[in-house]
Amino acid sequence: MINKKDIIKLAINNFIDSLNKFLIVITLILVVVTIFIRNFYLDIIKILLIVIILFRLFSKNKEARRKENNYYLKIKKIILKPFSNMIRNFKDRKKYVYRKCSKCHTTLKLPLPKKRGINHASCPNCHNRVTIITFRKQKAEEIKVEVIKKKDRRKQYER
Repeated sequence: MINKKDIIKLAINNFIDSLNKFLIVITLILVVVTIFIRNFYLDIIKILLIVIILFRLFSKNKEARRKENNYYLKIKKIILKPFSNMIRNFKDRKKYVYRKCSKCHTTLKLPLPKKRGINHASCPNCHNRVTIITFRKQKAEEIKVEVIKKKDRRKQYER
């Protein structure tokens, strides 16, 4: 017979897994949707997800569950890769402005200017003048321009 302590240990060891968290979120979304939309197929999908979560929770084959989780993480990384720039830009939105140089097409990480309105910065790669229009301002700090992504011009001419 399984004790409550054993169930809790199994849950802690196997449940803290990003795939299980994702499955739980999908199941909760389906529960909320089925409150408003009564559909037999949604109920079947919801029950199947609960069965999969419980199977993964009480499974003793940790290596197989680890492989499933790694496969899920690889797929998640592939799907979220196009949005990585937006995520990074959103995190740094209070300190930096991201612009592309019109001449060399490098992505520049520019600190928020000290004043609102039209400001200018110099590209460290080609020394082109980059215009920044901002409605926010930053406290007085040292301004330093960083190159985030440098576009390779040689690849364009090889084609």
